[in-house]
Amino acid sequence: MKVLVWNEYRHEQTKPEVAEIYPNGIHGAIAEFLQEDQIEVNTATLDEKEHGLTEEVLKETDVLLWWGHIAHDEVQDEIVQRVHKRVLEGMGLIVLHSGHFSKIFKQLMGTTCDLKWRVADERERLWVMDPAHPIVEGIGEYIELEKEEMYGEHFDIPAPDQLLLMSWFEGGEVFRSGCTYQRGKGRIFYFRPGHETYPTYYNPEIQRVIKNAVKWVKPRSHNNVVYGKAVPLENISSKR
Repeated sequence: MKVLVWNEYRHEQTKPEVAEIYPNGIHGAIAEFLQEDQIEVNTATLDEKEHGLTEEVLKETDVLLWWGHIAHDEVQDEIVQRVHKRVLEGMGLIVLHSGHFSKIFKQLMGTTCDLKWRVADERERLWVMDPAHPIVEGIGEYIELEKEEMYGEHFDIPAPDQLLLMSWFEGGEVFRSGCTYQRGKGRIFYFRPGHETYPTYYNPEIQRVIKNAVKWVKPRSHNNVVYGKAVPLENISSKR
């Protein structure tokens, strides 16, 4: 399985407090723990040629992880269409944290994907809504994070195929934090935690969810479907 971790890689270069937490970038931190499972992992960032998402790279990618925040508008529409096509063809997509506002997630959802937010060092408790689902395998009743950014409802997304995690924050808000979808042949998982100023991606339970999600969204074999003008299966000439 070939996995590609995509990141804007802007905060780490402009904010010392973020670089201190993620010296190799958020993409580097995620790639590092995914490699523990002997998965072939590569990374790509916004400022690379074609954002590191060339036709050749995407063709060889089974699962794409997407982290974005402050530069969604800088992602070229042509690249968004390229990623969208690959998802419909079966490539798995994991959208992380502020990636909810990325062009690709909005296109796949067909909604604004807007929400409420607040950065106030709040405790977050992610409750497991479907303990039988493979993405939350090995997780207890909830995951507790000492500090995170608050996201609150209403989250303007379509009703998820499956709601796996629901967050509660100290300020009283709740949020749908783990949602699955299928678009075409591709599986999608949105996972909320991961604000850049917190060491969320070093949390073993968060890592476990992402590892599980990579396995769950990976492409499955499908029967080939031929579209267009159809040849009749039965002899219909006698009806004319």
